[in-house]
Amino acid sequence: MSLPPALIFLFLFHSPKPFFEGEAGSYYKWSPSDHPILAQANVAAGRLLLRPRAFAIPHYSDCSKVGYVLRGDNGVVGYLFPNKSEVATVVKIKKGDVLPVPSAVTSWWFNNGDSVLEIIFLGGTDGAHIPGDISYFLLSGPRGLLQGFSPEYIGKVFSLNHEETATLLKSQSGGLIFGIQQTQFLPKPQNSGELVYNIDAAAPDVRARGGAATVTTVTESKFPYIGQSGLSVVLEKLDANAVRSPVYVSESADQLIYVAKGSGKIQIVGISDKIDAEVKRGQLILVPKYFAAGKVAGEEGLECISIITAKHPLVEELAGKTSVLVALSPEVFQVTFNVTAEFEKLFRSKI
Repeated sequence: MSLPPALIFLFLFHSPKPFFEGEAGSYYKWSPSDHPILAQANVAAGRLLLRPRAFAIPHYSDCSKVGYVLRGDNGVVGYLFPNKSEVATVVKIKKGDVLPVPSAVTSWWFNNGDSVLEIIFLGGTDGAHIPGDISYFLLSGPRGLLQGFSPEYIGKVFSLNHEETATLLKSQSGGLIFGIQQTQFLPKPQNSGELVYNIDAAAPDVRARGGAATVTTVTESKFPYIGQSGLSVVLEKLDANAVRSPVYVSESADQLIYVAKGSGKIQIVGISDKIDAEVKRGQLILVPKYFAAGKVAGEEGLECISIITAKHPLVEELAGKTSVLVALSPEVFQVTFNVTAEFEKLFRSKI
């Protein structure tokens, strides 16, 4: 049974809502109030855009997430880890980088380049205040944590007089994102090998149909730091009109997919339902637990980045050498599909 168009969009999400918009940059989130299934699956997503010289103030969130750099080649991120007294670890980021951000890790973001820096964040919200949403805690600005306390209390905590307290609490009025002056400087990046993984440059794990479709999966066995997020990342690249075998995760894990480039069609098949929808850049798709999903690229190809809410997901293919159908004995296959031995051999030769 095919779902009616209105129900297809339970799993396919269009434009996110603005969380912050300014001249220097913006941040958008997909809201569980608009898409309740995000809360049911305990996954969330947001998109950060920083124009040149834009700075996103230090903040932390209530869930673990993974960032993927969609565009930009001269970004800078500062990480401050809980219970660590040393200064921030500062790393450079560029297109194709995967950046895990575990819950409660404070980070700041800066675009030191001449073009836009854009990052998609995909996360799991099992321990979040609002299922399906990422809540942010800012260190400064009008929404900052310090502004929530009384000035008298802040003055006593930091041993500041009235004027000094006002300077601390009221000098920054730029909000979440603002541009910094050419005369202002930030720490220089260090070696980023332990905290950043460029999935674009990594060798694919799967090449299908002569290389027309490639799949690269990142787990903590390749990139140990991603293990702290409890997530894994998958990058799929399909050439024009290429077909990706249907796959499903053979454990209790959801997959949240963001279309990073191009367009195409995705089909998702569950217990008794079928979702068949056109997709394009900027859209978000949820594949619920145990559902199978297949993709067909359009004329411009299709590129998708996704998270799976498991550290070591077991992904099963329905086509190819590792297909569960190949594992069936000839006799069981013939009975299962009610076909002849000749057709079973033909099918096995093609799969």
